Amino acid sequence: MYLLSCADGYKYPGSASEPTYVLDIIPLEVGLAATASDQTLRLFDPARLSQGPVKTIRTNHGNLTSAKAYSPGESIVCTAGENGTVSVWDLRLDPANAQALRIEGNHASLLSLACSSETSTLAAGTELADHQASILLWDLRSPSAPKIQYNEVHSDDVTELNFHPKDPNLLLSGSTDGLVNVCDTRITDEDEVVIQAFNHGSVHRAGFLNATEVFAVSHDETFALYDMAETAEKGSATLNFGDMREVLGCQYLTDVSPKLDGSGAVIGAGSQDQEMFRMIHLSKGASGWNLDREMIVGLPGAHGSELVRSFCVLDEQHVVFTCGEDGYLKAWRPSS
Repeated sequence: MYLLSCADGYKYPGSASEPTYVLDIIPLEVGLAATASDQTLRLFDPARLSQGPVKTIRTNHGNLTSAKAYSPGESIVCTAGENGTVSVWDLRLDPANAQALRIEGNHASLLSLACSSETSTLAAGTELADHQASILLWDLRSPSAPKIQYNEVHSDDVTELNFHPKDPNLLLSGSTDGLVNVCDTRITDEDEVVIQAFNHGSVHRAGFLNATEVFAVSHDETFALYDMAETAEKGSATLNFGDMREVLGCQYLTDVSPKLDGSGAVIGAGSQDQEMFRMIHLSKGASGWNLDREMIVGLPGAHGSELVRSFCVLDEQHVVFTCGEDGYLKAWRPSS
């Protein structure tokens, strides 16, 4: 195992009775954005975390549940929450003027987001309310009402949304109903919109690995890969790793971060008892997908006995960022 050292960090304000959880890390052109349970969206200089946030924005979602980059290059971020609202933030601007757009009118709590700047589309998934869980899509050029609303794609909380890396008309969704669906958003008929469906179990994380392959992680840490290709067996996992707590000797998976070139992904796995967070490369070779156990990167100490909620790897800068339920945002680098 190759070990990294904590080189920098910032501790969010909070109390022993009400600690602040740092929820998401979003790398942007202007810096590193992070959301937290104190309902803030903060911007940091990634080279100077310990100096504190460069900007702090108070969101107004009741409880902030999801955040995604709309345009990393333009430093635009979307956030959503339990009161059914979505906000679009331009983090190049000062906090008082950073809110570029606010979308209201949806009464169900929003749990997931996906953004496509290519088509000016924002998608949001709701929790189950009044026997209905919905996926809403807005055209941000005319956001007064959703351009599409799917009410029958899922029968329970919509926990994950991701647009296809090459075709922004395709939207992947995951739900606690157990399904990972791929929808063609050019289709409005709900009987026809789902072009692929995979039954994985209550979905915690899911996304595209490349043009045809999909990963899914369940709430009981089962990890599997699926293939949308016409030659693949419909609905069945092409590779089921099973319970990753047994496979990796961990206690939970934080996320799976696909590489932009489609060649693989990085799996983040934590162990509170060992106070360790590990990143394992999932690579695809001639014989298929494999976990590269020779190239595990470890972050000793991690976030103590608390969960790591998000991580991101910046290969060119040789740095890893993590955040967790101990209230810390940390930077990790190779030991000199």
